[in-house]
Amino acid sequence: MSRAYNFSAGPAALPEDVLRQAQSELLEWNGARASVMEVSHRGKAFIALGQEIERDLRDLLAIPANYKVLFQQGGATQHFAQIPMNFARRDQNVDYVLTGDWSEKAAREAAPYANVRIAASSASTNYDRVPPRSGWDLDANAAYVHVTPNETIRGVEFQDIPEVGNVPLFGDVSSTILSRPLDVSKYALLYAGAQKNIGPSGLVVMIIRDDLLERCPRDIARIFNYAENAAQDSMLNTPNTWAWYLAGLIFKWVKAQGGVAAMERRNCAKAELLYGYIDASGYYKNPVEASARSWMNVPFTLPREELDAVFLKESEAAGLLALKGHKLVGGMRASIYNAMPLEGVQALVDFMKDFAARNG
Repeated sequence: MSRAYNFSAGPAALPEDVLRQAQSELLEWNGARASVMEVSHRGKAFIALGQEIERDLRDLLAIPANYKVLFQQGGATQHFAQIPMNFARRDQNVDYVLTGDWSEKAAREAAPYANVRIAASSASTNYDRVPPRSGWDLDANAAYVHVTPNETIRGVEFQDIPEVGNVPLFGDVSSTILSRPLDVSKYALLYAGAQKNIGPSGLVVMIIRDDLLERCPRDIARIFNYAENAAQDSMLNTPNTWAWYLAGLIFKWVKAQGGVAAMERRNCAKAELLYGYIDASGYYKNPVEASARSWMNVPFTLPREELDAVFLKESEAAGLLALKGHKLVGGMRASIYNAMPLEGVQALVDFMKDFAARNG
């Protein structure tokens, strides 16, 4: 077996320890004489597992007691539409702050279900920054304010949680959750696709303040109603048991590493190493304002576009996978989520130095 350093933006690398544990339990889990994928989600063993997984996540993020935690099927994109279905009326304003392609998409998918207002946007500067809070045009009567704290494609990240007054703040934290401590109480709703820092694709974790669930309307299908899903402990229908189980292993792994505070130190060191080299190289460039650079997703460009294919071919041969930038922006992108060790980032920097020396 020859595993490489995987810089994929998602589905992303998983910790090798977690993969090995899952491999060892694949045929028989927890003495059940069957795989975790084969046991009933309504059986005592899996219900106990789900409860333990939720407790671990609550411990990691210090989730207050007045918040529900849901483990939903699908991806975050589904919830771009499902969130306004649950928490806004069709004639009600919802405020969206645009910092990249995912927040754009969230606003677009919400439009059939509420009156979307663009409260702020950095589109005019090609999404290279977070719009200054002082310039946001917020509606004090909006159903909610939606932000995307980390933009996976363009590598733009909020460095703090914005203050939005009494309007509920919603956040798509798909690509930043568990990367550092998070004050959940500053948000009314958080949601995250699993395939960055939580586990495999096909699972969405949602953290919803209790009072919001009272808004969920009765005239939508039960399967789309968050209050109904919360009442059934995320088992209104058969959940993605495999992804849920793997998320639990990830939560245990994060706790064993020292929790989210330890993840913060590690992720900061990785980001400083990579950005530090890019800035000092005189060869590679990062297009994002320094004050808004993502710790998780680092885009960079080479001096000449014709070098891109050579860089990708040689980097893959060197055991550095999935460095191609998103098709919307081109260039390169290194995603350095929790599972990426510092050694992997150092290997990337060493390769980049060598490539620059040979292709300057």
